[in-house]
Order: sequence, then structure tokens, then C-alpha cells
Amino acid sequence: MSIVPLKKATLAGRAGDKAQILADLQTLGCLHLLDLTEGSAAPEKDPSERDEAARSALKYLKNTKRQRRFLHRERQFDRDAVVREVLDNQQRLRALSDRRDFLINRLADLSPWGDFHFPEDHALLGGYFLWFYILPHKHAGELERLILPWQLVHASAKSLFIVVLSKQEPPVDLLPVARTHTGAQPLSRLQQELEDVELNLDRCEGERELLTRFILLLRQNLNAADDHAARIFAQRQTLDNPQFFVLQGWVPVDQLKAISDFSRRSGLALELADPAAEEQPPSLLKNPEALAAGETLSTFYQTPAYREWDPSLLVFFSFALFFSMILSDAGYAVALSLPLLFFWRRLSASVVGRRFRNLWATLCGSATVYGVLVGGYFGVSPGPDSLLGQVKLLDVNNFDAMMIISVVIGAGHIALANGIVTVRNWGTPLAWVHLGWITTIAGSLSLWLAAGNSSIWTVGEALVALGLATVFLFSSSRPVDSFTNLALRLVDGLRGWTRVTKAFGDILSYLRLFALGLASAMLALTFNQIGQGVIEALPGIGLLLGGLIILVGHTLNLGLAMMSGVIHGLRLNFIEFYGWGLSEEGYPFKAFARKENRS
Repeated sequence: MSIVPLKKATLAGRAGDKAQILADLQTLGCLHLLDLTEGSAAPEKDPSERDEAARSALKYLKNTKRQRRFLHRERQFDRDAVVREVLDNQQRLRALSDRRDFLINRLADLSPWGDFHFPEDHALLGGYFLWFYILPHKHAGELERLILPWQLVHASAKSLFIVVLSKQEPPVDLLPVARTHTGAQPLSRLQQELEDVELNLDRCEGERELLTRFILLLRQNLNAADDHAARIFAQRQTLDNPQFFVLQGWVPVDQLKAISDFSRRSGLALELADPAAEEQPPSLLKNPEALAAGETLSTFYQTPAYREWDPSLLVFFSFALFFSMILSDAGYAVALSLPLLFFWRRLSASVVGRRFRNLWATLCGSATVYGVLVGGYFGVSPGPDSLLGQVKLLDVNNFDAMMIISVVIGAGHIALANGIVTVRNWGTPLAWVHLGWITTIAGSLSLWLAAGNSSIWTVGEALVALGLATVFLFSSSRPVDSFTNLALRLVDGLRGWTRVTKAFGDILSYLRLFALGLASAMLALTFNQIGQGVIEALPGIGLLLGGLIILVGHTLNLGLAMMSGVIHGLRLNFIEFYGWGLSEEGYPFKAFARKENRS
């Protein structure tokens, strides 16, 4: 749980070695390059059409349901030829799929009319043409007012199938329905064409499946192209001279030996320096691998500045707690863990997958524990004498208790953010300001929980007064050496008090944990009651209908609870917690490293 300290590395070498040095440095992969051209370097080149076509082909192949064993090497691998073949397959597959859908719809429209063939010129004797209408039974009276000759060819339970004879297209208001377009092809010919299209679709799918053996080679080829483009861009960021070149970058302190050994082997001059006060280095977060998903969560909204602190672990665990409180059901948590078990091996194959796997497992575990504590099992609460009933410590229907828990969690979360800022800035006025807010929050919470206890009320009043006084006195660093500065210092103190409404609103915002958890539990109970009512009212078939209501209802409720848990669980971290704990935004550390041969 830290932001890795960085050093600024300046490397200088012979101009003739520049290309090789950059290639070797990219292989080393520990430097975040700086632009020494003062912004005059050309922007990074956009991907070429050739590379974009290859990426499109690779994406198409990766989305294939069944994939063949990948080729790891091929002497005569022609990327352009493979890409052309893949994109041609994609185009043919799309055209065949569109044609199949068209034929299926056309056959559905044409089947009630039967299999018939038009004359070669589509006109009957005397120049008459056939015009087709599907008329609902309720409009059958309209046929009596038809002047044009017509014939009933078929009648279904809902409609009449009418053929009208006319030399010209009838007016649109001839009947209260639009005419049906049957097309010129007979039913039998369309059925044969559909069979041919489906056969070609199978062949096309087979070709696509066979082409998936090139996925790894395509990926490696594209990674090599990206590496080459990155080296070209890096060459524009160096300071050049006919005899030598200079490059700079940020390097993690744990990579100092690697960069020092590299410079010595490559005959480079190396200078290492600490970041200057006015410089803003990139932020490189470092956390235990099992909890590294917190980095992904925290940087999703904001990357902390280099001189800030890493909130990853706190966001990780607080998000798990908030998600659990909103889900409020152990049965739902177990249901969420089933797909995790199914995808466990697949998620374990990559770094990103392992992070998501660990986060998913933590959410399911914490939600299960909390669900047991509140006694929620798919909306069913265990009896008080049962084993599960005895470990039920919380009741979501106890509004007063759950509101207190939510507000206490909110106050603690906000106080924790202020506490971290206090510790990090100890000895400065900013530390005293945040310490004042901690005192104010503690006092306000004491006043709310006093419940007529005069001693607690007195302590709460004192804490609020002390906290607000501290905020007022230390919200400004102006020296009191003139009446003007004294007045401005008083104004700064009053401005500091304006955050009282923010503190109050942010803490109350945590009531959403209680409200959403209660809504989830009530919906689960409601669907159970509806399903049980149907089962009791309709013996036999009611068991099926009631079961479907319960299944669909719980699936819907689980989906809503998951969305609420993710959205509001993260929102409380990003808006309320970050608003008190992080003041500056940074940018991520991006190592100049190779992509080639990475999975």
C-alpha cells in the first residue's frame, strides 16, 4: 500500500548507438520516458491502416467460440495474407448471416400463401397483376366494398389471406392494412436457397475456426509493430547532438541497480536525482498481489498524485463492505460465487484476470458473512431457535439500528480520510484543520447518539466547539502582521466552516447502505410471497408458475442489487472518501517496455 518512490534518471550516450540503446532500454522496461524537446516532438503516430486491419482481424478471431491450437512459429507467416483471408471470411459470414435472416423472415411471410410461381413477365392474361393482403377478421366487412376482383386463398384463426387482381398497384387505402410483399421467388426456391446459405455458413464458420490457429502469431506480430512504433516515438523525445544524445525518465528506486548495470554495460553516462519540489512525477502503485485489484478500483476514478498516498487497500476493503451491506443476502452471495468457481481457471491465466478473480472472491466472501449476520437467505429469514438464527446479529428491518450503523460507518470512513491527511501533514496547519474535522465529526456523532444522556451531550458539545474552533484558527496560514491580513485570516476561517454542510451531507450519504440493503431484502421477500401465493392459489400448475415467479424475481433482484452495490459502493469511495482524503490528481507510471511475446 504505497506509491513507489522514483528517481529521475538522465542517460547520455553516443549518437550512433541511440537506436540500439533505445531497443535495449525497451527490453529492460523500467523507465517512464520524459520529453526533452519541450513539447516540440511530433505526437505519437496513429496506427496505420495496415495495423488497424490486423487488429480487427485478431479481434474477430478471438471472438470465435471454438478455437484451434495456436501456432507458435511459422517460417513463412504472411501477416497481410492471413489478415486478408480473415477479413474476407468476416465479410462473407456477415453477408451470409444477413441473407439467412432475410430468407427466414421472407419464408415466414410467404408460407401461408403456399408455393406458387408467377408467369415470366409477372402479369396474368390481360395484363393483370396479383396483389396480396393479410386482413384481420374484424375488417372482413371491407371486402364487400371492394370494386377490384379479389379471391380468398386462405383463412387462419386471426386473418384472411386475400389476393386482389389489378393492372396497376391499388391505392394504399384500398384496405385498412398495407399490402404484403411476397417477392418474385416461389416458396420452394427460397427454401432451397436457405439450405444453400446455411451450408455455406457452416463452411464459413469452419474456415473461421481453422484461422484461429494464427491468433498467437498475429498478436505477437502486432506487439512487435507496437514496440517499433514506441521506439520511433521515443527517438523524438531525446535531446540530440551530432556526437551524443541525452534521454531522461523516471525510474523506481527498486530498479536503480538495473538501470545502473544497464548504463555501465552500454557505455552510458548516468545521473540520478530526486524529484524537484516543482516537479510532478508519475504515480506507480505497489500492493500485495492478492489485493492488487484495489489499484484498479482506485485508479478507475482518479490516480493519486505522486506526493499523495495510495488508497488502494482502503478502497478494496471498504468497497467489499459496502457491496455486502447493499446485497444483504447470503444466498445471493453464494449464487454469485458459482460463476466464479466456473471461471476460476480461466481468470487465473492473466494478471488482470487474477486481480478480478481475487476481488470477486472477496466480494462473495464478505457478502456471505454479512448475509449470515443479517439472516438473509434468498429473502427467507431463519427461525430464532435454528443454528443460522442464533448467529443472526443484525436485523435489516430494525430501522433505527441500521441507520445508526450506516451513519457510524460513514462518520468513521470520513474521519479515517481526515486522519490519514493529518498524519501525513503533521506539523503543518493543514494537519490541524483535518484534526479539527475529526473532532467535529466525533462530537456531532456523540450529540446524535446521546439519547438524553447529559454527560455524553456535554462531551459532544465540547468536541464540536473545539473542532470548529480548530478549523477556524488553522484554515489560513497568513501571518497576523497587519489589520488586512487579520481580516483575511478571519475570512479564511469562515470559509473553512463552509465545509460543515459537506461533512453533514457526506456522512448522511452513507444512509444509502441501509436504504439499498433494505430494498434488496424487501424485494426478495416480496417475490417469495407472490410466488407462494400463486402456488397456494393454483394447485398443480401453480407450482410451476410460482417457481418461475420466484426464480425470475430473485434473478432481477440480484441484478439490481449487484448494480447498486458496484455503483454506490464505489461512489462512496470516489466522491465522499476521496473528497476528504485526496486533494491532488496525478497520472500513471507508464514504463517504456516491450509488448512482444507477452500474453
